[in-house]
Amino acid sequence: MRKLRIGSRGSQLALWQANYIGAELARLHNAKWEIVIIKTSGDRFQQSAPPQMGLKGIFTKELEEALLDGRIDLAVHSMKDVPTDIPAGLAFPAVTKREDVRDALLSRSGAKLLGLPRGARMGTSSLRRRAQLLRARPDLAVLDVRGNVDTRIRKMEQGDFDALVLAKAGLDRLGLSAKITEILSCEVSLPAVGQGALGIESRADDAEVVNLLAGLNHSETRVGVTAERALLAELEGGCQLPLGAWGRMEKNELVLDARVLSGDGQESISDRAAGRPEDAEKLGRELGRKMLAAGADRLLKLAGRNIETK
Repeated sequence: MRKLRIGSRGSQLALWQANYIGAELARLHNAKWEIVIIKTSGDRFQQSAPPQMGLKGIFTKELEEALLDGRIDLAVHSMKDVPTDIPAGLAFPAVTKREDVRDALLSRSGAKLLGLPRGARMGTSSLRRRAQLLRARPDLAVLDVRGNVDTRIRKMEQGDFDALVLAKAGLDRLGLSAKITEILSCEVSLPAVGQGALGIESRADDAEVVNLLAGLNHSETRVGVTAERALLAELEGGCQLPLGAWGRMEKNELVLDARVLSGDGQESISDRAAGRPEDAEKLGRELGRKMLAAGADRLLKLAGRNIETK
C-alpha cells in the first residue's frame, strides 16, 4: 500500500480534521499517510465577504484541482463547504459520522442569546446565522467577522464583539467547548447543510483509495446529508444562503427540516418532509420544490441569491 497524501487547508480546524482521518485510516487499514497543505481561495481572501469571492467552492476548488492533478490522493472537507456540483472524475467514498449539528453562542459577559443587552454586537460571517439571529432578536447589531475559529474568538475577547455564533462541532473538535455560553436549539438556529459532517473526496477511478475510504462512511449521516444537499441543489444555492436544513434518521425514517429566511430574518418559511432513507435525494428535491412554491424563491432573491453563480 502506498503512502497516502491527504490534502487539507492549513487552518487549525482543517488540520485537526485531516489528522483525524489519517489516524482512522491507520487504525482501520494500517495505512501510512502525510498531510499536504493546499491554500484555497477562501484562505487567501479571509478578509473579503463571501459574495466578493465568487462563493461556490472557495474552500474546495484548489483541493479538487490537486486531486485531479494527482498531487494528493484524498481531500478532507467540511461538508458544509462542498458545492452541490462535484467535478467529473471525483467522488465522495466517505461521509463520516456526524458530530453535533447545532450552533453555539459564545459571549464575553456569559449572557445567553435572550439575555444579551439591546443592540449587542453579534459576530458571524454566515447569512444563515445572521437571519436566524435577527429572527430571534431583531435588535441585535449583527456584524461580519472573518478569520479562523481562534481568530474570531480572539476578536470577541479583545472587545470587537459582544458575542459570536460558531458551529459546536468545530469548537468540540478543537477542545474549545468550555468557551460555549449557550447551545442554540434548532428551533432558534437550524444548521447549515452538511454541518458537523466531514466528506472525504478522491479520484473516482482510484480503486485502492475508494476501497480504503469506504470503511469511514457512516450510512445514516450520508443519507441525511444527501437529503440536505438535494434540497440545496433544488434551491440553486451556494454556501452563503439564509437556509438551514437538518436531515436525520428517526425511528427508521428519514426526517428533513428546512427553513428559508429573508436577510433580516423577519420573514421565513419552514417545512418538514419524511420518507424512506433510500429516497433521500428525491425527498430533498421535493421539499425544495414545495418551499419554492410557498415563496422561498422571493426570500432568497431578497437575500441576494442573484449575486451567486449557479
